[in-house]
Amino acid sequence: MCVLIVEDEPLVRTMAADIFIDAGYRVYEACDASDALTILEGRDDIGAVFTDIEMPGMTGLALASAVRGRWPSMAVLVTSGRVRPGPGELPEGAGYIAKPYMPDELVNQLGELVTQEK
Repeated sequence: MCVLIVEDEPLVRTMAADIFIDAGYRVYEACDASDALTILEGRDDIGAVFTDIEMPGMTGLALASAVRGRWPSMAVLVTSGRVRPGPGELPEGAGYIAKPYMPDELVNQLGELVTQEK
């Protein structure tokens, strides 16, 4: 399974990538929503998107909605250290995990979302 990590902070993105690689995922990385959409349009092996909410340009919440609209069977997990989505802000079927997250928490939550989408 491949996961696309969308995070504008390089160190945080690398940390998340390491967590998913250690858990057996193949990983693609994007620094913003625009880059993420370009990657998603060019690949058919990505089954999940893990995105930060606060990014320049399109937010992670807007990206999550775009992904769920275009690729409805793709698992989507959003994160933030400052913003917690309110009722109705997450697209249906998407998950949320607060920063800082523990590696096991992150992998387990994404795994649950992936299982739900199958």
